[in-house]
This record gives sequence, C-alpha cells and structure tokens, in this order.
Amino acid sequence: MAFLAALVAVPIGVLFLVSGLIVNVIQAVFFVLVRPVSKNLYRKINKVVAELLWLELIWLFDWWAGIKIDVFADAETFQLMGKEHALVICNHRSDIDWLVGWVIAQRAGCLGTALAIMKKEAKYLPIIGWSMWFSDYVFLERNWAKDESTLKASFKNLENFPMPFWLALFVEGTRFTQAKLVAAQEYAASRGLPIPRNVLLPRTKGFVSAVSHMRSFVPAIYDCTVAVSGNQPPPTMLRIFGGKSSVVNLQIRRHVMNELPETSDGIAQWCKDVFVTKDALLEKYATKEKFSDLERQDMGRSKKSLIVVTSWSCLIIYGIVMLFKWCSLMASWEVIFFSFTFLVLVMIIMQILVHSSESERSSPSEISTQDPVTERLIQI
Repeated sequence: MAFLAALVAVPIGVLFLVSGLIVNVIQAVFFVLVRPVSKNLYRKINKVVAELLWLELIWLFDWWAGIKIDVFADAETFQLMGKEHALVICNHRSDIDWLVGWVIAQRAGCLGTALAIMKKEAKYLPIIGWSMWFSDYVFLERNWAKDESTLKASFKNLENFPMPFWLALFVEGTRFTQAKLVAAQEYAASRGLPIPRNVLLPRTKGFVSAVSHMRSFVPAIYDCTVAVSGNQPPPTMLRIFGGKSSVVNLQIRRHVMNELPETSDGIAQWCKDVFVTKDALLEKYATKEKFSDLERQDMGRSKKSLIVVTSWSCLIIYGIVMLFKWCSLMASWEVIFFSFTFLVLVMIIMQILVHSSESERSSPSEISTQDPVTERLIQI
C-alpha cells in the first residue's frame, strides 16, 4: 500500500474489522434462530443488519474519496429503480464495479437486497465475504457441470423474496484488462464474430439460465454500462483509501424481461447484441467524450452512511477506552502484545480485501488463443 493509504487503512481497518465481526455474529445468530422458522423474516432482518456494514464502504466512496457517479437513465427507469426485482448486467471495467453497484442500490433503497453471482472464493473473504454468504449471494465454481444446478436452485430460492432485489451478473466472466481484450479479439476474429474494442465477449450460459428461470417473477433487466474518463486513472480500493477522487459514468437502460426471446439461442444472441451496442457506446465515449444520450439523474450523496460510520466510531472508541482501562490492570507487556497483534491482524485483513479487488489478480494476464484456458475465459 502507498503510505497515505496504509495510514488511513489502520483506523478504518479497526472500524471495519470490529463492526464487521459484530455484524457477522448478529447475522449468524439470526441465520440459526430465525431463518429455519421464517426465511422471509430473516431476509427482512438481514437487510437492515447487512447495511450496517456495507454503508461503511459507501461512506468511503462518497465522503472520504469523494467519488462522483454521473447516472444516465430515462425518467421511467429512474423512478422504478428499487421498487421492482431486476436482473442487472454490466460490463466489468474497473476493480470496484461492485461498489459502484452498491452505491446505486443504496440510493435506490435496496442496498441490503443487492445480490450478485460471484466466484466461490469471494465468500471466504474476511468480514465482507461472510456477510455476502449470509445475504443470499450466489457463489459459483466456474464449472458449468456443477454451476448449472447451483444457479437453478438459487433462482428458485429468490422466487418468493419479500422485498425488491437486484441480482447482478457480470456476463463477461472476468474483469477487463488489455491482455484479456487481446485474447477476446483473437477469439472473435477466429470465429467471425464482431471484434470488441472496449468489452470482453459475454459468456451467456449463466445469463440464459437466469432469464429462463426468473422471467416469471423478475419484470426487468437493467443493462448497465460503466466508464471512466480516459484522462484519469480508474478508481481502485487503494486509491479510495488514499482519498483520490474521480468521476464514474453509468448508463442504465431498462428492458422488459418478457420482451426477450423465448429460446435459449435467442436469449444468448440478445445478450451478445447488447454487448455489441455497449462496445459502440464506449468507443464513442473514448473518441468523442460523449457518454450517453439519456438524461443525467442526480443521485446525491448518502447521509445515512455518514450517520452509520459516526455511530460505529463512537461505539468502538468507547469500547477501546474501556478495554484499555481494563488492560491497565495487566502487565504492560501484555497490553503491548495484544495491541500489536490486533493491528497486524487489521493490516492483514485490509491487504486481503484490497488485493482481492485488483483486476490483475483475477486471472492470468498472459494467455494464448491456442490455450484451453482462453476457451474457458471467453467462452460464449
């Protein structure tokens, strides 16, 4: 970590670690005691509890780094956001696309019910991954023979969800890097497909499964396109900790689920066509600096996240003061050892969380189109 980011990560890490463990314990208690009796009651409770943790990251985004999101959507879509179930698809451009999604979900009032389909390793992330597991996130192994049944069961599980939810699916299957783009371009050229310049080729099996199983109770697809101006570095968790601001552009188009084709091949082709259009939009933005023809919507900043972080800070500072009063009765070397061990643990966890979000770590950076790994990476 850079010096400033590392310096900031210590107090924020203490706040996140302590409050996160408290939230995880509360989630576990309700999972054991309430969920077996009433799954919907558990989900309503968990929505509130999970937000007590996730709003801390919203605070980092909004108030510490001061990152601004310019949202472009028509008035009808903007009014419906947070009031209906939706399948959300988006290009996976930056390391914090998931956090951008959380920010928009929070503005729409459904942060605690913003779900995602993710690789299974994410659920083992300290604090945040555990919280996602308690919150009905879907975790896959990237092995279709196993993932197909997992997806079907997960979609069935969401059928009677008691509140509006968003289910995010990054159909490119991995985060965008130049190395992955080259592999996708070579694959597209070899198959006579449109050659992408700003997106990867969509992997449509999961999308087809989602549409086929959820179209009876999910009325809409939110087609999101995210971009950062070429004259500034893309936001990352490391830059956020360093207080580096930036502007993120996000276009949201709403598609009625029942208007999609009925056949699997038709649904897959619809998804591919959406990404061809998305690629053209991003190319236009790269060359003309004009992002969208839709109306810009004012989303503001979250005061709720400010209240939550302030409340957690006061509670934890009080707890630390009381702990050190108790520790003062012990030998001084024991206090020093405990403090040192705790701070080391905080730094390790923050390093894990930051590094897990880096796109370079999501898959090997050098791949050949003759390698079976490439086929898996850009499979359509």
